[in-house]
Amino acid sequence: MIFVLRLLATAVFAVFMFVFGCAWCLLSPRNPKHVKTIARLFSKMSRVYGVKLEVRFPENPYQDPAVYIANHQSNWDLWTISGAVMPRTVTVGKKSLLWLPLFGQLYWLTGNILIDRNNRSKAVGTIGQVVEKIKQDKVSIWMFPEGTRSRGRGLLPFKTGAFHAATSANVPLIPIVCSSTEKLNLGRWNNGHVIVELMAPVHSDGYGKENVRELAEMCRAQMAEKLAELDAEVAERNKG
Repeated sequence: MIFVLRLLATAVFAVFMFVFGCAWCLLSPRNPKHVKTIARLFSKMSRVYGVKLEVRFPENPYQDPAVYIANHQSNWDLWTISGAVMPRTVTVGKKSLLWLPLFGQLYWLTGNILIDRNNRSKAVGTIGQVVEKIKQDKVSIWMFPEGTRSRGRGLLPFKTGAFHAATSANVPLIPIVCSSTEKLNLGRWNNGHVIVELMAPVHSDGYGKENVRELAEMCRAQMAEKLAELDAEVAERNKG
């Protein structure tokens, strides 16, 4: 019963966000300020799914443009890690997202970047567009360096696109880690705690094409350690 009620609530929320979200965004189409507002509204739905979501922001958040890198687990990301999107931050997603009913159109209208991952030449060119957007529009970029959803397989190997963008734009990388969500279930009344944490900036100075893989591996190691730490804390808190 709770599963059906949550599906209905999700459908109502999706229609509401599409109608009113698109209407609001049309006042200033593709303005990067919209992404944070819409993303954080999506994260509020975590309560409906029985998730106690905690987003931990630094005491003094980084204010300038950066490349945010986050772990990508499943569709639950839409309701959890979305709560950590910072002001003037746009995401980079697959071009196919545009064709998702309701969500895809809102995703584009808010100002996010869509790339064709099936076309390598276009994808490479997109990194240049990302760098240009960071420099010209003074925005931050949110990317999932795993490139695909991990679906309970832990932190997958990182692709280097986000790191090339950071080094080319000369901006820091800011890791964001969400505790594991593979055990969340729409049919369970209480889904316990999920913790999302923004980590300290990792500066990209001194890194270039020749050692960008080293930078990616360093960030991945830090994020893997944080993921294990958050999972242990969540397990302990869910016991109580």
